[in-house]
Amino acid sequence: MAIIKHGNNALSNITSLPSAIPTGKPVLLSTATASASASVSFTSNIDSTYDIYKFEFINIHAASNNVRFQFQGSTNGGSSYGITITSTAFAAEHNENDAAAALAYNVNSDLAQSTSYQHITAASTLGNVNDDSLSGFLFLFSPSSTTYVKHFICRAGFNDSSTRSMDSYVAGYFNSTSAINAINFQCSSGNIDAGTIKMYGISAWVWLS
Repeated sequence: MAIIKHGNNALSNITSLPSAIPTGKPVLLSTATASASASVSFTSNIDSTYDIYKFEFINIHAASNNVRFQFQGSTNGGSSYGITITSTAFAAEHNENDAAAALAYNVNSDLAQSTSYQHITAASTLGNVNDDSLSGFLFLFSPSSTTYVKHFICRAGFNDSSTRSMDSYVAGYFNSTSAINAINFQCSSGNIDAGTIKMYGISAWVWLS
C-alpha cells in the first residue's frame, strides 16, 4: 500500500484529505416522528457500517400520566424485543418550588440480567400535561459485534409528573454476543403522544475526535 505524503509542514496548510478519511460528521440515518404511536422502532440501518449509533430524543410527550420512557433491543430485526440487560441508573432532581433537590442512585430503574425494557427516565416518571416532555440521547456501541456484549450510555432531561426538573443517567449492556439490529422505544403505558427520534451513525474516529 502506498503511503500518501503531504508536502506541507503544518496541518493548517492542508487543504484537502484523501477521500477514505472520515469527514468528522455523524451521519443521519433515520428520523421517526411519533403521533399517538404505541412505540417507535428502528429496524434497518443498524449494522456493521458504523461503530456507534446515536439516538436523539426531541420533545417526547406521553399520552398517559406517570409513565416511564424506555427501550429494548432485538436480534431478529424487530420480530421480538427482550435481550438480557444489566444496567445502572442515577438521577439529579430539583423541584420547581425549590422545596427539594437530590442526587441519588435509583434501584427502580436498574436491571440485573433482565429482559424487561430499560427505563430512560431514572428516578421518576413523565407527566402528560401540555408542557411535559423529555429530550436526551442514547449511544449504542458496536451493535453488530458477535464477540462482545453491547454497551449503551443514555442521558435525558425531563420535567416529571411531580413538577421537578430531572437529569437522568443510565448505562449498561445487552448481555448477548448476537448482533443487535433493531431498537424499540415506548412508554410503559399508553402511547407516545408526540416527539421525534433521530438515529445517527458515528465512526470510532469521529467519537474520539
